[in-house]
Amino acid sequence: MSKIVINQGIRLFLIIFVLGTTSVIQAIANAQETPPIFGDITINREFSPDPVKVRGMSGGSLPARQIAGRSQTATGACTGFFHLTPGHTLELKNRFEYLKLLIQSPQDTTMIVKGPGGTWCNDDFDRENPGIVGEWLPGIYQIWVGSYQKDKYFPYTLHITQVK
Repeated sequence: MSKIVINQGIRLFLIIFVLGTTSVIQAIANAQETPPIFGDITINREFSPDPVKVRGMSGGSLPARQIAGRSQTATGACTGFFHLTPGHTLELKNRFEYLKLLIQSPQDTTMIVKGPGGTWCNDDFDRENPGIVGEWLPGIYQIWVGSYQKDKYFPYTLHITQVK
């Protein structure tokens, strides 16, 4: 074999190796940036990254009143349709003087949170996105995200942050 053919083979191998390695590194980086879906979250007072993000699908067949046990709370109206089980469980290891839960979705969604001290509902905190903000006690919170139409499901991302 000639030296030229061997050099071309080595060059071809190196190009394929570099492209393959770059693709794997990019896939790992993208996977780390994508929040998990329907995850349970546990946070302490100083959590990182801030915001914590987790994805889900809104909606279900049960009216908000059936999940919340009421039609109105101090944080807003209990509207929309939900699945029987919560999409997320949030465990707070400490008391938070300020914590914000915000849903971001391309569709109009609504939210119910049950935990220490009560039940909170919200709709349209930030345009068509629900959110709940304030002081939070330590404990376990159940979080539901609903849709306005029965059995219509839409993707969303839940953001949990201490940033005002």
